[in-house]
Amino acid sequence: MGSRTEDPPAAGEPADGVRPPAAGTVTQLVTAAVVVALGVAALTEALNLGVGTPSEPGPGTWPALVSTVLTVLGVLLATQARRTDDAERFTRTGLLVLVAVGSMVAFVAVVGVIGFEIPAALLAFFWLRVLGRESRRNSVTVSLGLTAVLYALFVGALEVTIPHLF
Repeated sequence: MGSRTEDPPAAGEPADGVRPPAAGTVTQLVTAAVVVALGVAALTEALNLGVGTPSEPGPGTWPALVSTVLTVLGVLLATQARRTDDAERFTRTGLLVLVAVGSMVAFVAVVGVIGFEIPAALLAFFWLRVLGRESRRNSVTVSLGLTAVLYALFVGALEVTIPHLF
C-alpha cells in the first residue's frame, strides 16, 4: 500500500553508503606533522617580515596569526589521531590535490614574469577542464570571465600593485 522511502544519507556520508577505507593512526600523525611543519615554517617567515605592534601591525602580522592557528590545529590533529576514524586513506584521487597545488606553484612562478591575466585564465581553465572535468565551452567562458572579474576587482577597484599586462 504505502511505499517505503529511504532516508537521505546523513551529513558527511556518501550517497551510495560505501565509505572509502579509513586512514590509520600513523597516516594521521604524519599528516599532523606536515601541518605543524608548514605552520612553523610559515611562522618563521612571518616573523622575518616583522609583526610590528598591536597599534602598528607589520607585514608579517596576519601571516603570523594564520600560521600560529595552523600550527595549533596541527597539534590538535595529532592529539586526536588515535580517536578519529573519519579520515580517508590516501588514494589516487588524492593525487589531484597535489596536481592542484603544483598548478598553483606554477601560477605563482610565472605571474611576476608575464603578469597575472594569462596565468589566471590558464589556471582557471586547467582546474575547470582537467580537474573538474567541465566542458571545454564552460571552461573557456568561466576562466575568461573570472580573469576579467579579478582584473576589475584587484587592478581597477582596489588598485592592488600586482604584475599585469594592461
